[in-house]
Amino acid sequence: MTLIRIVLLTCLLAAPAQAEKLANKLFGAKAAPSRQDAMPIGSYARGCAAGLVELPESGPTWQAMRLSRNRNWGHPVTVQFLMDLSQTARDIGFGRGLYIGDISQPRGGPMTSGHASHQIGLDADIWMLPPQSLTLSVAAREDISSIPVRSADQRSVTENWTRVHHRLLKEAASDPRVDRIFVAAAVKIEMCKTARKSDKAWLQKIRPVAGHDTHFHVRLKCPRGARLCETQTPTVDELSKGGDGCDETLMWWVTDYLNPPKSDGKKPKDEDAPRKKHPREFTMADLPKQCQAVLASD
Repeated sequence: MTLIRIVLLTCLLAAPAQAEKLANKLFGAKAAPSRQDAMPIGSYARGCAAGLVELPESGPTWQAMRLSRNRNWGHPVTVQFLMDLSQTARDIGFGRGLYIGDISQPRGGPMTSGHASHQIGLDADIWMLPPQSLTLSVAAREDISSIPVRSADQRSVTENWTRVHHRLLKEAASDPRVDRIFVAAAVKIEMCKTARKSDKAWLQKIRPVAGHDTHFHVRLKCPRGARLCETQTPTVDELSKGGDGCDETLMWWVTDYLNPPKSDGKKPKDEDAPRKKHPREFTMADLPKQCQAVLASD
């Protein structure tokens, strides 16, 4: 077989794989939502969303940040929740309200950068920076940054952490629309220390996750009637009815997580397991079939 024939055959065999575009490129190219009834489809990290609505760029108690990303889209329940929480934030003294980061793309789906979740319009990032101005220009919102409330060594909160931050997170976690809230481990530890013993049930929703030193991530429950939305799997604490997460397992985040125990030389059980795809590697075949209609909608 000549070299030319070998090259042609290789190209023909590779064509189907190349033709299968990545889902994040397809969803990231959509500048507007689908003209469908609002519906979160699939799971928070493997899905899409029909009929999302835009969080207005500015409001009386909020501003949406990093507008160039076009990620200020969410399920109507999410947008209403953020408006409500921003008013609460102002009322309790968290500056003038809220600076709100990424929610979802106009049609949800995997993103071209950043998050693995935020795919069904029910996740939102809220900055730890109390707003002193709600008249920031579009350009200013690209340049301004939030503040870290977790120390560089990840073990404690910084002087930026205040009682009002604690109150804001408590208010958010106490909202029945909220499933869970992701924060830096040091924040959860500090909240466990300072919360009143008689009033800690809401702390169960506060979950330690790496990478949340300048914002907290709110995840809402699947709205009533959202038949295509996959609910979050309950944790051990939820199943035990009453756990607040303020136990010895929390300290793992500032011990073994930061300084993993030395290996005993044994081969990990999952070493030969197939590598899981990252959401940025998903094709449409990896998403619920209804996402095809969301993508194709006018």
